[in-house]
Amino acid sequence: MKTTVKHLSDLDAMAHNHGSTTTTTGSSDTMDMMVPYLHFFGGDFLYFKEWNPTSPGAIAGASIGLVILALFERWLAATRSVFNDHWRKRAFALTTARDQVVSGHKVAPSSSSDTDKAAFTLDGVEQVSRTPSATSGSVPKTRNLKSRTRTVPPFILVHDLPRGLLFALQMLVSYLLMLAIMTYQAAFFISIVLGLGIGEIIFGRVIALGDAHAH
Repeated sequence: MKTTVKHLSDLDAMAHNHGSTTTTTGSSDTMDMMVPYLHFFGGDFLYFKEWNPTSPGAIAGASIGLVILALFERWLAATRSVFNDHWRKRAFALTTARDQVVSGHKVAPSSSSDTDKAAFTLDGVEQVSRTPSATSGSVPKTRNLKSRTRTVPPFILVHDLPRGLLFALQMLVSYLLMLAIMTYQAAFFISIVLGLGIGEIIFGRVIALGDAHAH
């Protein structure tokens, strides 16, 4: 009986030691994959568990894909700039056209003065025109109260909804690039910087032009 109990205890100890060894080995493998410094060797996970480029060809292919992704981010920035400029001009054109629609009527004078008052409404601001009566020999005078100048375009759903979608898409691409940088894979880092630089060369003037128009 004692021999049997001792044999079972030995088996339990062996199983415990095996489990500890397996856990330690797994942790060690995980730590080996998470290298906290720039490196060129493979084994880093890129976005998904299945995307784990290890061979030089796979790393080169992933790097080319990151260059394209960086170019796409700069293209999105240029597209947003162009559309923002178009939407801004369109919004101000619409509001200006609306402001130019003047509806009014002549009202009777409130007192027995020598002036008639014509009240108009322009974008919510009253326009008052004063003209002398026939008995008065003074020179006619007109006073116009102009509506305030808009500094911010109004909310227009067909403009602001795609604006938000484009911004969300650009942020998605930016965070994907950031996640690739966080792998510390030097090839990925160089590819992203190269792609952003080439994209700025191609689309930067469009982005700068849109920003200049915005100001």
